[in-house]
Amino acid sequence: MIQGHRTPRLGRRRRASARPTQKGPMSSDPFVVISSDTHAGAPVNTYRDYLDAKHQQLFDDWRGSYSNPQKKHIGSKKHLNWDDDARMADMENDGVIGEIVFPNTVPPFFKTSVLICGNPRPEDYPLRLEGIRAHNRWLKDWCDEYPAQRAGIGLVYLNDIDEAMKDIEWIANAGLRGGILLPHVPDDCTSFIKPLYHPDYDRMWALLEETGLVINHHGGTGSPDYGRLPVSLPIRLIETSFFSTRSYSQLLLSGVFHRFPKLKYIITESGCAWVPETLERLDFFWKRIASGAVGEFQFAQDVTTPEPPSFYAKRNCYYGASSASPVEIRDRDTIGTDRILWGSDYPHYEGTYPHTRLALRHAFNDVGEDNARKMLGLNAAELYDFDLDALAPLAEKCGPTWDELSVPLAKEEFPEQTHTNAFRTL
Repeated sequence: MIQGHRTPRLGRRRRASARPTQKGPMSSDPFVVISSDTHAGAPVNTYRDYLDAKHQQLFDDWRGSYSNPQKKHIGSKKHLNWDDDARMADMENDGVIGEIVFPNTVPPFFKTSVLICGNPRPEDYPLRLEGIRAHNRWLKDWCDEYPAQRAGIGLVYLNDIDEAMKDIEWIANAGLRGGILLPHVPDDCTSFIKPLYHPDYDRMWALLEETGLVINHHGGTGSPDYGRLPVSLPIRLIETSFFSTRSYSQLLLSGVFHRFPKLKYIITESGCAWVPETLERLDFFWKRIASGAVGEFQFAQDVTTPEPPSFYAKRNCYYGASSASPVEIRDRDTIGTDRILWGSDYPHYEGTYPHTRLALRHAFNDVGEDNARKMLGLNAAELYDFDLDALAPLAEKCGPTWDELSVPLAKEEFPEQTHTNAFRTL
């Protein structure tokens, strides 16, 4: 048993196939829609039971003085992170059959939501590590309530690579087939966490390759500390897309996917419209570096990978296009329709709920049925090991059909009030 973790109730789940069980779906056959981007977590007090007993008094002390700074903003929707009845009803109404689940709430000993809290400093690391382990235990139980429909993503920290590997082993054995949420390493953290291109991570990449777990990055993470000035948050929001995708370039350029060719990597809720230009730029510099010099900078011949970054991107990388609009997927043929996974971002305000069926029609009505089926579910089923046979009955009940999705939205059908970007037209 891994230290600090309870033994999972279930062993490794059998692998499933994303191949259709019939020769070819017809337009009237329902889609198996799988969201590559949803969020969940436990109520703060629930996490207490998922901590080791020796940390429960510390939890009580922390809980007594903690108040969520986002409580006013998210209070009316917070139950959707854990309320099975409300959540599953929402998904069914939206025609969403399965979900890949990122965290969303506040684990023990955190200051705010896990996605925006950043990496723990050395003095905070021991208790924050217990916090993410409590979340992982809860997530395993929560996913087991609907095992065919939920692929939970486990949390790890990189402050101690050996401890991260223990957590990876636990996540794999627990059947959390969503994989791991890999932390970014901003420059202001490199004094206590190695950057992702450091060779010391090779043993961790080898373990991830062996277990087959997906490596996930999520938009909105990876930013440095901007301080507490009045404009800090607006500047962070403007620059977040750069920091969210920065690690993608680091992994491609540093040869991680060359050394570990079976790794599976996805960056979610960062869109995918940026991918062609980014790969073009990376390939350009790869050629210049391989030639031995870029301007006044000279390079050894063994700095570059044997193939250009775009080669590894096409083989190892995927893109979770949350709340995708037609603008977001217009370069789908360049990126690859087998690399794009649609996501609803439920239950966030900027997600597509409760307008998902309209959002799918707006974005996918002209992409062709086969491409739509890939991006709306089959790609996710393949990457995250969903059993399509197990999902088929629910798809028959509430899944949309191509007859429905192929109809463009009329002007009067666009929602008047929504925070989502899914209805962009430019």
